[in-house]
Amino acid sequence: MTTTAPSPRPAPASPVPVVPVMVAEPGLRRDLQAVKVVMHRELIRFGQDRLRFASALVQPVLFLFVLGTGLSSLTDTGSADLDLRTFMYPGILATSTMFTAIFAAVSIVWDREFGFLREMLVAPVRRGSIIVGKALGGATVAMLQSVVILVLAPVVNVPLTPLVALIILGEVFLLSFTLTALGLVVVARIQQIQTVMGIMQMLVLPLSFLSGALYPVGDLPTWLSLLVRINPVTYAVQPVRRAAFSELDAPPGVIERLNPPITWWGWEVPTLVQLALVAVIGVAMLGVAVRQFQKVE
Repeated sequence: MTTTAPSPRPAPASPVPVVPVMVAEPGLRRDLQAVKVVMHRELIRFGQDRLRFASALVQPVLFLFVLGTGLSSLTDTGSADLDLRTFMYPGILATSTMFTAIFAAVSIVWDREFGFLREMLVAPVRRGSIIVGKALGGATVAMLQSVVILVLAPVVNVPLTPLVALIILGEVFLLSFTLTALGLVVVARIQQIQTVMGIMQMLVLPLSFLSGALYPVGDLPTWLSLLVRINPVTYAVQPVRRAAFSELDAPPGVIERLNPPITWWGWEVPTLVQLALVAVIGVAMLGVAVRQFQKVE
């Protein structure tokens, strides 16, 4: 009878070394970097999509040179030297950014469908910084597009000084920021691009036509005057037109009739109050968007 020697016990395996993983500490500095990165991404996408830039200019050019020229033969602005295109120009300049600003938020839905949004949301930064960067990036892109419309001012006999141009760009940026924040509120919970496109169209057209961009807001019917006054875009269009008309060579009575002041129960709302109202609405919309994205999984 043979005996089998016991097999030697295997030597214990050496422990696998654990590689430490460096995780960035959250903080204000990281949040500001996230805002910068998201803004930079929006500008890069804007620079690479030239067709988007060109298509965004089609509507304001049609309104200004086709609709404005066509209606000039049917209307009278009250001065032989001031045509309808001159009056329409500031309103078209302000509202031309609406489509770009609001639709800048649509890219959130694309990012969600392709998984890029999830990668951003798991970054070691507050989600609010991503939304702030998105709003500032969309507003910057919309403002850059308005520069092209601003260059067309001499064509429609609107004289602009460098200071007035900077004031108008600041007002346009403020409006674009508010509209982008509004778009972010809308797209926070929407999953499909088809749905958000329809909703955006439903928002853009009323906001544009009820802003006084294409007609004076002085002698309107009561129901229309009320709708114009509760539209936040109105309080950006009126300051833009006031700045654009500041260097206009026209009788004061004509300018006052074409750009009457906005009043609340007989009180004339100052320009700074109007712009502050647009800013407050924009910050409020941004806060709602940040809160909604805090709940997004």
